[in-house]
Amino acid sequence: MSGRDLFCPPRRVRHGAALTLVFASVLVAGAATGSLPEADRNAAGGTSQAARTAGSAGSAAAGADREVARAAAEAMADGKSPVEAAERAVSRSGDRWGSVYSQNEYAELEEALDGRYTGVGVSARRERGGAIEVTKVRPGSPAAAAGVRAGDRLRSVDGERVDGRPVTEVVSLLRGDATDAAAGSTVRLGLARGTRAWTETVRRASLSTQPVTVRRLASGASVVRIGSFTKGVGDRVRAAVRDTPSGAGVVLDLRGNSGGLVTEAVTAASAFLDGGLVATYDVDGDQRALHATDGGDTARPLVALVDGGTMSAAELLTGALQDRGRAVVVGSRTFGKGSVQMPSRLPGGSVAELTVGHYRTPSGRGVDGTGITPDLEIDPDRAGSVDRAAALLSGLGR
Repeated sequence: MSGRDLFCPPRRVRHGAALTLVFASVLVAGAATGSLPEADRNAAGGTSQAARTAGSAGSAAAGADREVARAAAEAMADGKSPVEAAERAVSRSGDRWGSVYSQNEYAELEEALDGRYTGVGVSARRERGGAIEVTKVRPGSPAAAAGVRAGDRLRSVDGERVDGRPVTEVVSLLRGDATDAAAGSTVRLGLARGTRAWTETVRRASLSTQPVTVRRLASGASVVRIGSFTKGVGDRVRAAVRDTPSGAGVVLDLRGNSGGLVTEAVTAASAFLDGGLVATYDVDGDQRALHATDGGDTARPLVALVDGGTMSAAELLTGALQDRGRAVVVGSRTFGKGSVQMPSRLPGGSVAELTVGHYRTPSGRGVDGTGITPDLEIDPDRAGSVDRAAALLSGLGR
């Protein structure tokens, strides 16, 4: 398996928030997958099995891993679902970030990190009253072809009412996770627009993400929004910084970013740092470090905008910029996902990802369960929050 994010949201969040992705302007397939980069797995032992037994043979992580694999094998031998058995074993282990994926689910996560996903092409949010409102419809998507518009209310998915449900669950229904629905499968959307209510049947399609968007302000500053850290995102961020006029600042919008490839987050950090430490992490007690590459722009004014949906690798980036004194962080406290997962293949082809360690910011702060506190707290969801963040740039420049 290719190197991917060390730090990810829990499966219950992933199968929702992470599966919220395109739906919530991130990915819609899996934010961070929770596995170690290939080089780190090799250093830990070369293969998943070797990595599982690295360090103390009696470690809790190794013991939980063996128990999960044993549960899956016994279920297969009894003609039962190895995935369900493994999930129960993970639940018993007390690993709050542990996850189990079927082969199809894991393949979808791999595709998501390549910037591809299966869906209908809408972004949405839950309003205060619980209504699910479509905020964006991707041009050329199945939803666009069906006439769905931003501002429409999504009332049901395949006959199941969605009002009041978390967006994460709604996304799971849209994607057809319960049945491993593929591109070409149909889904019935119950919609409302004003006083009109109707049902539209659309076919899911394989789509690509747009994880980085850049908006130039009248001042010349750039607002660089990163929805997720899929392949190539780090280089896109660096290009956006290079294209911003000399002396103009950057607002790095990380709201709702639930993670992705940690290597891409480090590359993004390298756009603003001239080498140095980005984060440290441990695998079964073995300490590792992540460093930025040399040559980043260290003088340009920088503000990072975050919220409670800023997770995982996005928190790693935020913590590095804050600790290194490179950015002023504004918004609200971030999610607090700072643990390290390692994947292993189970009998039957499913994959378990169990916690093996935690990461820390350059100053040694732990993030898991606490998140990152902004330097300036503002309501990140309030209209004008980006403008408030941008207003700080002129002061930083002086």
